[in-house]
Amino acid sequence: MEEMPARFINPVMEQMKDLSEEKFKVHRLPFSSIRTYSTPRRLLLHIVGLEPVQEPLVQEIKGPAAKVAFDENRKYTRAAQGFAKSQRVDLQDLIVKPVGMVDYVFAVNRQAGRPAAEVLLEICPAIISSLHFPKSMRWGKGEMRFIRPIRWLLALYGEQVISFATAGLVAGNITYGHRFLSNYPITVQDPNDYFEKIGQAKIIIDQSQRQKVIWERITELAVQEGGEVKPDPDLLEQVVNLVEYPTVMIGSFNKEYLQIPQEVLITTMRDHLRCFPVFSQDSSLLARFIAVSNNGGNDLIRSGFERVLRARLADAAFFWNEDLKTPLVSRVESLKRIVWQENLGTLYQKMERVTSICFFLCRAFGVEQEVTADTLRASHLAKADLSSNVVYEFPELQGIMGCEYAKRQGEKKAVSQAIADHYLPRFSGDKLPSEKPGIILSLADKLDTLVGCFAAGIQPTGSQDPYGLRRQALGVCHIILENALVFCLRDILATAYQGFLLSSRLELTQDEVLKELEVFFTQRLRNIFSDRGIPHDICEAVLSAGVHDLYGTWQKASALKDLSSEPDYQDLLVAFHRAYNISQKHNVTEVNETLFQHSVETELNNVFISTSKKVRQSVKERDFRSAIMIMTQLKKPVDSFFEGVMVMAEDEKIRKNRLSLLKNIVNLVFSVADLSKIG
Repeated sequence: MEEMPARFINPVMEQMKDLSEEKFKVHRLPFSSIRTYSTPRRLLLHIVGLEPVQEPLVQEIKGPAAKVAFDENRKYTRAAQGFAKSQRVDLQDLIVKPVGMVDYVFAVNRQAGRPAAEVLLEICPAIISSLHFPKSMRWGKGEMRFIRPIRWLLALYGEQVISFATAGLVAGNITYGHRFLSNYPITVQDPNDYFEKIGQAKIIIDQSQRQKVIWERITELAVQEGGEVKPDPDLLEQVVNLVEYPTVMIGSFNKEYLQIPQEVLITTMRDHLRCFPVFSQDSSLLARFIAVSNNGGNDLIRSGFERVLRARLADAAFFWNEDLKTPLVSRVESLKRIVWQENLGTLYQKMERVTSICFFLCRAFGVEQEVTADTLRASHLAKADLSSNVVYEFPELQGIMGCEYAKRQGEKKAVSQAIADHYLPRFSGDKLPSEKPGIILSLADKLDTLVGCFAAGIQPTGSQDPYGLRRQALGVCHIILENALVFCLRDILATAYQGFLLSSRLELTQDEVLKELEVFFTQRLRNIFSDRGIPHDICEAVLSAGVHDLYGTWQKASALKDLSSEPDYQDLLVAFHRAYNISQKHNVTEVNETLFQHSVETELNNVFISTSKKVRQSVKERDFRSAIMIMTQLKKPVDSFFEGVMVMAEDEKIRKNRLSLLKNIVNLVFSVADLSKIG
């Protein structure tokens, strides 16, 4: 086929493997394994150990009840005869099986398996037509849609050609070599012959082998230049899917360009030319790059890479120097002309809201006055680089360029670093902001985005998340958990919502937004806790109490996990469930000690009063492990209570008083977690 976009190839391979396994299973064709291979121009499915014939199909079709199918002499009735005839089986092939409490007659229909070659005529086109792509196209006069036009089909079962038709083509035993290095038809005898001949035709069909060849050669060339190439799995994957027969070469550029910020050079090489930057041992850039060609390697190709890079770097240098002529602070005013979101105002308005949230967080965290000043200054400048030439050309450098401009123009290190860090984490597994101004600014910016989008009715749906709201919420959670930040999420979300009231068109009320976001954050925490090894029941126990204190929720989950194997903790679970099960529909917590009729009531109440004080103090000090262990002291008096009195006494006042006592114990446990979620 024609060259496929590199980013689509791996997902298509996974899809093709899954579809194939499904199709062969449905068609009852056993196999040993399925292997998939790919290049930009070909998708290959290799079925290993395919059985020559389908498995036979045995179907049991339910008929009339046995009492209707047989007469009193156990002879077949007309009902049985008619059923057998309709199913085209002999009466002797009818069997009797129970369904529930009633016996029924079943017809056994045995269908022999067809030859694999015959079934493949159906499976192969079905797999191709079932593949789906983010973008597809039609070509010629056909109606079929595919990722790129299909130019030939090769299908073999051993030495037998599977001549199915699709996309206006008929599959045969002809394939083609490399478009530039070996472009001629190749007749293939069998699968083993294919792998041998395709390799001779300048095709490395195994993508993992191409990756190995490319990376080993990249490493060798970098070492020859006295440098190294840092691992970049995403770029390596792209390059692997751009070439069929890779040739790796090293190129150079003018050292004067090293005066441009390193990130600009890296982005130019990586994102625009798919080249690997070369670093010295101290991690500074060398005036070298490594390119991977699909058209062999010679001086002409190398000079082509160098010429394109030289033009790109010249543009980048011009943009950089032009941007330096305008102070970053002077760019803030231009944010009034840039719309952030049509219903939520401009970037300037976002900057003002984020600054207000930063001030709120600085007070909530009790940071030093200098940190507050640095945070507010960084917030004022954080979006200014969005009007710069470099960021216009390289949007992925937003924040990074703001940091560079700020440093060159005399801003404090804490301010410039916060400008770069407030976009962190940019992707799953990315680093987090490390200094207080960056931490606070990152939280404020993400919370403003989340509240604004939810208030405007913009929420992720399925695979659609244009504003990256899942990533933003995950970033908030990770920053809070990693830095042990304690504050009320609900309060800060409410503060953020107030910032939109005067300048935005909102679809949801504040209460609606807070409820929606609580559910949204709960799901993010559920995923994080699962990734960190928190059992599902413990996760649900702490999340059911709400997520207004994200770090506290994590502390509770960690404490419960650590204590889950302790005998005392298991005893607490037993006592809690006894109290919870009998009192869950009772909502009164007021206890009248004058209604106690037995010493076990007084004992339980006294232990509860002393225990609750200690538990609440531990919760206040955020020592949730101690709080849980203190509550284990309730086990014995709870057991004695149930053994000594009848909770559901006939006297209503006494019954309700005893239920209230148990309800207080349940609520005390709920102050840490809902242990009813834990079996």
